[in-house]
Amino acid sequence: MNRRFLFVLGSARTDGNTELLARTAAEQLPADVEQQWISLAEHPLPDFVDMRHDSDHVRPPADSHTGELLEATLAATDIVIASPLYWYSVSGLTKRYLDYWSGWLRTPELDFKATMAGRTLWGVAALADREPSVADPLVGTLNNSAAYLRMRFGGVLLGNGSARGDIRKDTEALARAKTFFAHEAPLARLPYEVS
Repeated sequence: MNRRFLFVLGSARTDGNTELLARTAAEQLPADVEQQWISLAEHPLPDFVDMRHDSDHVRPPADSHTGELLEATLAATDIVIASPLYWYSVSGLTKRYLDYWSGWLRTPELDFKATMAGRTLWGVAALADREPSVADPLVGTLNNSAAYLRMRFGGVLLGNGSARGDIRKDTEALARAKTFFAHEAPLARLPYEVS
């Protein structure tokens, strides 16, 4: 299977620092790698309704925002969650998208968990704080989600920026972006799993 990257943009604004950092990293991908970019702000998902113990899970229509995101997610070999750090974790738009994964796990004939196994989850995030450890909850959310689905986890590319365009001043993050997708991502592990 040829590599196909899905970039899920979780910012409430367009051309924000997180998106600029993600696009810088994406520019380094080989020309034969397919890229699809979906802005969650432009493809709003309805509130997620948890029906995990109900039996009426249905595949969303392909022409809905939910259906489009599902199909793009299933088609991707690599999923890049590009979410700014909001209150020390992913944005609300991003969290809602990840909540939908719970429903897709229980949708008949999708076999979402088996389909996602072995694929790679990456993260890109801009934060206003100079201390990268404040993003640990965001990193944990993505790593643990990948581990649950037996995905690979490529890590999170962090950059510093608050006002629009600030990321361009973070030369270290821009340098890391040049090689971010070049490494082989290991299988994600939950914090309590022993090697």
